[in-house]
Amino acid sequence: MDNQNPIGFLEKVFIEEASKEAIIWNDQKFTYQWLNERVQFFKALLIEKNLPKTSVVVLKGDFTPESIALMLALISHKCIIVPLTKSVKNEEKLLTIAGVEYVFTIDENDSHSLKTIGTCEKNDLYREIENRDHPGLVLFSSGTSGEPKCAVHDFSKLLAKFHEKRKALRTLNFLMFDHWGGLNTMFHILSNGGVVISTHVRTPENICRLIEKNKIELLPASPTFLNLLLLSEIYAKFDLSSLTMISYGTEPMLPSTLQKLKNLFPNVRLLQTYGLIELGVLKSKSKSDDSLWVKLGGDGYQLRVVDGLLEIKAESAMLGYLNADSPFTEDGWFKTGDSVLVEGEYFKILGRKSELINVGGEKVYPTEIENVINEMDNVAEVMVYGERNPITGKIIVAKVRLSAEEDKKQFIARLKEHCKARLESFKVPVKVLVDNEIQYGDRLKKTRV
Repeated sequence: MDNQNPIGFLEKVFIEEASKEAIIWNDQKFTYQWLNERVQFFKALLIEKNLPKTSVVVLKGDFTPESIALMLALISHKCIIVPLTKSVKNEEKLLTIAGVEYVFTIDENDSHSLKTIGTCEKNDLYREIENRDHPGLVLFSSGTSGEPKCAVHDFSKLLAKFHEKRKALRTLNFLMFDHWGGLNTMFHILSNGGVVISTHVRTPENICRLIEKNKIELLPASPTFLNLLLLSEIYAKFDLSSLTMISYGTEPMLPSTLQKLKNLFPNVRLLQTYGLIELGVLKSKSKSDDSLWVKLGGDGYQLRVVDGLLEIKAESAMLGYLNADSPFTEDGWFKTGDSVLVEGEYFKILGRKSELINVGGEKVYPTEIENVINEMDNVAEVMVYGERNPITGKIIVAKVRLSAEEDKKQFIARLKEHCKARLESFKVPVKVLVDNEIQYGDRLKKTRV
C-alpha cells in the first residue's frame, strides 16, 4: 500500500482502462476516464474546503457515480469515512456515536452538498488511525438484535487485498453502500477494470430488467431477496441467460430456497459468501451449488472452532468498537458468535448462538424449522423464534406470511402435520401466527424477533 496515496493502485487501473465502462447508473454509462477526473475534482474540493486529514466525514448516498468518486477522494485525503444510506434510522444518534465533523450528501440527481457539524475530540481508535497516517472506515451493524455497534477500521488494511489482480465480472452492486459487503464488491470490480452496475430500486422486477439490459454476469444478493425473486416468478419475463454466478450471504440461506434456485438456474454457479463488518469478507468456496458447506479463509485469515463457535483471526480486523466492549480474545481471535459444524476443510454455519431456542434443555436452531416450513406450498416467508414458557423455558413460535389466501385454521393444521412428520416433537411449533406482515427490512434481510 502506497502510504502517500492509498488509492494509487486504483488510479493506475483508471488510467489503463480509461476508455472502458466503469459504472452504469440510471441506464447511463460512465468511463474510467470520467471516474478518474471526478476523483481528482473531489480531491481538489476537499483541499479547497480545508477539510483536515482524519476528519470524520459522513458520506450519505448509494453506489452512484458521484458517491463512488467522492468516497475514493476521501480515502486519498485520509479521512475517517462513515458511509450511510438515505434510509438509515436514528441518523442523529449514529452521527453522535461516530463523532462526525462533516456530512457530504449525494442527492437523487447525483449532486453533492457539504454540511459542517463541528470538531470532535478524537478517541483512541481515531488517534491510532491518525498515527498510522491512514484513512479510516466506520461501519455500523444493522442493530436488528439491539443497539447498532460502531466498528472502526484502518481502511488501508481492508484495501490491501484488492492489489491482487482477479477476474471481474459484469456485476450488480446489489448490497448496501454502508456495509462492507457492498463496498467489497465495488472495490473488487474497480480494481480489476470491471463494470459496476448500480441501482437504488432493489425489486425483483427491476433487478431482472437490469440483468437483461446490461448482460450482468454476477448477482450478489441476500437469501431474502432471492426468495422474493422466486416467489415473484417475474424472472420468466426476462432473459437472464447472461448470469454465470449468484452469490449469497449476510444471513442464513434455507436449503429449500437454495434447491429451488439450483433448479431454476441449473447453469449458474451458486456461491455462499461469509463476511462480518468487524473483519471484512473472507474468500469462500461452496462444496457444491446446492450445498451449504463452505470452505472459508484465504490470505490473512485463520479460523478455529471453540465450543462449537467460530473464531477468526484476520489481518483486516477492525481496531475496535466505539460503543461496545472488545469481542476479541486476548490473543486476537474475533468471537463471531456463529455456531458451526466442521467436516474436513468445510464449515456449515448453523446460526447465531444468540438466536438458539432452549426448549426444556434441548437446543433448537430456528433455521432448521424455517426450512421445513418453507418446503410447504403457499408459504411466502417464515420466521421461527422462542417465546417464554414457565414449564419448558421457551416454546417454538412460527410466524408465517402466505403467498395466497387460505383458511388460517386449515393452514395451521397442515403446518403442524408437516412438521410432525419431519421434526422431533420438541421442534414442532406450539404457536403459529399467520399474517400479511413482511418479515424483512430495507436491507432485504430477515428482521428477526
